[in-house]
Amino acid sequence: MDRTQLAEHLRFYQELGVTGISADRRWRAREAGPSDVVDPVPTGGGSVQLRPDDPQPIALVRSPSSSGEDALRAIRAEIGDCTRCKLHQQGRTQIVFGVGNPSADLMFVGEAPGADEDIQGIPFVGRAGQLLTKIIEAINLKRDDVYIANVIKCRPPGNRNPDPDEVESCEPFLFQQIDRIQPKVIVALGTFAAKALLKTQDPISRLRGRVYDYRGAKLVPTFHPAFLLRSPERKRDVWEDMKKVRALLGESEDGV
Repeated sequence: MDRTQLAEHLRFYQELGVTGISADRRWRAREAGPSDVVDPVPTGGGSVQLRPDDPQPIALVRSPSSSGEDALRAIRAEIGDCTRCKLHQQGRTQIVFGVGNPSADLMFVGEAPGADEDIQGIPFVGRAGQLLTKIIEAINLKRDDVYIANVIKCRPPGNRNPDPDEVESCEPFLFQQIDRIQPKVIVALGTFAAKALLKTQDPISRLRGRVYDYRGAKLVPTFHPAFLLRSPERKRDVWEDMKKVRALLGESEDGV
């Protein structure tokens, strides 16, 4: 990493509210506070003190398996050149299925593809996607370590919110992805994804900061990276949520 990249990373950590950097392995071994796990009504959130850049991150990610890849290919094949909802007639270029490790312990779920994603066929590749990559790296993981998908596989015109009938048509494929990948932790990015997964009308400001039981995983709602680009002062809230994610992954690895 050159000096320019290092300076950029340090600025990003400062925006997140990280107050120090430690290479001491004892940071990894210290006791962490409990997370609040709720199902279905949250009662509050706890915080966990973790550093983003320990030199040897916890081995959080399972190795990719051919069976997992085959299962995801089968789901993609089932979708086909989808015509199940009206989005296929409203200017979508292609289906944006999802990318990443088919055996990932950590999965991110967004709302729907945007313009860049519609062109490239990959979720989170625009400015918001670049910020998501930094957030992933802040907990010592890479994009290739995690799995990234959206509730909706096609771009709604003008990046509007998906309609209920579009969600109803598309979300079964997301559920299949979750069930095949079997992540230990799911991060719901933004209001729409959190509402769609949790079947609630509560705003993201009420949902974030808590941990939910969801399809055999722990679900952590947080702000969407696109929102952070407009409201960078909320990056610290996302960092608190990602500390919870890191703690939950560590607990899973330790068998807690």
